[in-house]
Amino acid sequence: MSEFTDEKVLVNGPADQEEPKQETAALETEMETVEQEASEAGVNSVAGAQPEADSPGEEPGVEAETDISEPALTPQEPVAEDEAETGEPEPGAATEGAREESTDPPEAQEPAEDVSEQIMEEYSDVPTPVPNTIVTGRVVQVGSDEVLVDIGYKSEGRIPLNEMGLKPNQQPADVFAEDMEIDVWILKVDDAEDNVVLSKRRADMHKAWSELERLHAAGEPITAEVTQVVKGGLLVDLGVRGFIPASHVSRNYVDKLDKYVGQTMKLKIIELDRQKNNVVLSRKEVLEEEYQKAKEEVFDRLEENMIVEGVVQRITDFGAFVNVGNGIEGLLHVSEMAHSRVKHPSSVVSEGDRIKVMVLSLDKEEERISLGLKQTLPDPWESIEERYHVGDKVSGEVTRTVDFGAFVKLEDGVEGLIHISQLSHRHVAKTEDVVKAGDQVEVKVINVDREAKRIGLSLRELEPKPEASKEAKKQEKVEEAPADEELTTNIGDMFGDLFKNQ
Repeated sequence: MSEFTDEKVLVNGPADQEEPKQETAALETEMETVEQEASEAGVNSVAGAQPEADSPGEEPGVEAETDISEPALTPQEPVAEDEAETGEPEPGAATEGAREESTDPPEAQEPAEDVSEQIMEEYSDVPTPVPNTIVTGRVVQVGSDEVLVDIGYKSEGRIPLNEMGLKPNQQPADVFAEDMEIDVWILKVDDAEDNVVLSKRRADMHKAWSELERLHAAGEPITAEVTQVVKGGLLVDLGVRGFIPASHVSRNYVDKLDKYVGQTMKLKIIELDRQKNNVVLSRKEVLEEEYQKAKEEVFDRLEENMIVEGVVQRITDFGAFVNVGNGIEGLLHVSEMAHSRVKHPSSVVSEGDRIKVMVLSLDKEEERISLGLKQTLPDPWESIEERYHVGDKVSGEVTRTVDFGAFVKLEDGVEGLIHISQLSHRHVAKTEDVVKAGDQVEVKVINVDREAKRIGLSLRELEPKPEASKEAKKQEKVEEAPADEELTTNIGDMFGDLFKNQ
């Protein structure tokens, strides 16, 4: 056995039992003190008081090392006898009991500084946001001048009011809501203050430019709302500002652009420059492509003599343009509007009227469609003989005058002629001396020709026949003088006065 163990044996051996009882009393006093402190401060205090229980003169750490080398030495048995005599346990036994009672887990005994270090280590694993990148976050708070967003960092990011991308008269609450997921652009990161400044506006712009570049490369159209009228065209909102020149707003010239504000248009990108922040768009090109496709469909569908329904789009002096489908227009000439003569197309149709017309001709190469309206109406001449008979008195309006007479409209599509010889019983040199265009007249039907579509009329037949005047009768008597009447006039009667003057 080592010297260290032998020393322990000597310390705890029977020789100690013969020490004076004053030493035993001192030990008892120390043990009472230890037990009292253990009861007040708990098990940890008892463990802390363990070194104080060593007997006087004992070297520190001797017992601990003895326990390691010889945990159950037989020479310690007399100690139990000493305990029986004194009634108190050895100080070493009390210390071992206190050590056994300290069974708390190590975590419960860790100081507060260790916990703080552990929390800092956990946050040190959180990646630091990288400026000028886009991340997805969740809105945690919406204020009047800022929005807080959780982007997975140590603290929430902040979107200032000027970086929210609000439209005029919009408030943050109109666009943002709690728990909403949004993409934001990281503007600034301050690690010292854990402050992150974000931008929703710049994230939207970045995504918008990426989409515009893709659409421009693919030649695909884009839909946008017109926000403002400016000099030379319109502005639209694409996430970035886009411009539509006035010449590209429609297929035809547009005088006033105000009516397009607020409308959503289908547009094509014709110019794109990200560095100059320039986006030029065209609605005209989209309309032209749609028109060409629709025109092909219409020409494939229509056939001559087909009756179709259309809408009057425009009226001119020579006719009207009718939309026969998909924006394709055909011409309804003024001469094809009615069976009778039409002075102006507006007297027959108006813009917006829905009418049925007949396709008179199709020219795919020239892209022309000729239409007729009167062909869809009943022909009044088919039953003319049932409505008009020779000798009937009818009323009508003088539509026009010519050198040989005047035309009178009896009904739509039916006109009759008053020959100049039928205007009056007297001689008429000019038609206008008797009737003028617009006069309402009552005439007599003198003939009807259904095949030739002609009706003869007369004013003279309804006038009383005038009586011969006295001068006319005298003139007739002079003309009827006898041829054998002697001449009583001589040369003297004719030239007598000339000779008298001489």
